[in-house]
Amino acid sequence: MISAMIAARSSEQRRALADFVRAQRERLTPAAIGLAAGSRRRTPGLRREEVAQLCGLSATWYTWIEQGREVSVSPSALARLAGALRLGRAERAYLFELAGKRDPDPGGSGRESLPAAALRCLETIASPAYILDRRWNLRGWNAPAERLFAGWLDRPGERNLLRFIFLQPQARSLICGWEERARRVAAEFRAGCSAHLDDAALRRFIAGLHGESAEFARFWDEHGVMGRAGGERTFNHPQDGFLRYEQVAFSLASDPDLKLTMLVRSGDEASDETGAANARSPLPR
Repeated sequence: MISAMIAARSSEQRRALADFVRAQRERLTPAAIGLAAGSRRRTPGLRREEVAQLCGLSATWYTWIEQGREVSVSPSALARLAGALRLGRAERAYLFELAGKRDPDPGGSGRESLPAAALRCLETIASPAYILDRRWNLRGWNAPAERLFAGWLDRPGERNLLRFIFLQPQARSLICGWEERARRVAAEFRAGCSAHLDDAALRRFIAGLHGESAEFARFWDEHGVMGRAGGERTFNHPQDGFLRYEQVAFSLASDPDLKLTMLVRSGDEASDETGAANARSPLPR
């Protein structure tokens, strides 16, 4: 029964993959890839042989994909197919999902700068907020975050959250329960890395931090894996004293490798702050 269900699902995925690839082929015009249109084309878009040639597959192998046959295509061949079909980011991810393969080059973290709207969004958030890429480099942050991370964001220097936590002495005094948090951070980072094992720059970053921080090396070698969850975050701030927040995180729709993290005051403290602000506000006349 279970094997029949698995086989049926596999068949549905192959059919969906076949339909998707054919639809993408038919929407491409010969002119889009520099070919003359000709006068004897009986079907819309490119011919199967043309797509097969563009992505380095045999015409027979490519035809089998469009027929929904049970063939195994390597990730590198799928990447060439995505390029030949001029697939966008979402279309490429969908192709690999249907094929049940991991994309060797999912992209997303090589962008030089954040979208301007994302930076403006940070400015509108009253709580500490920042955006991380897949290597946990801060790509943007707001003024409350700069104040919270005293000794780091309020002065020049590198902007990697992991390197701050494991290499800068200020982190140990700022973050309450540093060792527990650092161990969890290493496990969360490992979980996030699972989709980017082919990223050479990411591997170099991990190796570098592994060599520089004995604590990171110890936690990393424990092979702990945890999802990046919210929850309480506490700090001993050098000016503001003890601070308690709840952390929430979101992926940017335009680039899932970018994560917006916000630290919002816990319910009781936020209510106290609101009440104090209302008490200071003048009464309406």
